[in-house]
Amino acid sequence: MNAQFLTRLRELRAARSLTQTQVARVLGVSQRTYSDYERGRLPMRGSHLIRLAALYGVSADYLCGITEDPQPYAGS
Repeated sequence: MNAQFLTRLRELRAARSLTQTQVARVLGVSQRTYSDYERGRLPMRGSHLIRLAALYGVSADYLCGITEDPQPYAGS
């Protein structure tokens, strides 16, 4: 996991005033597991990445640092 991904995970959570415990519940994991995600100690499952992108209203590409545009892609 790259540093930008880890930074964005923390910043997006903090911007919405969510705790790690609250986000962990959304993902169905423990707070410790989510903390390990934010610290880069555990790889994140793809399904969790998608769920977080939806929770924060951003694209997965933005979370991953592939793009600077946070807007999700319009579906066709």
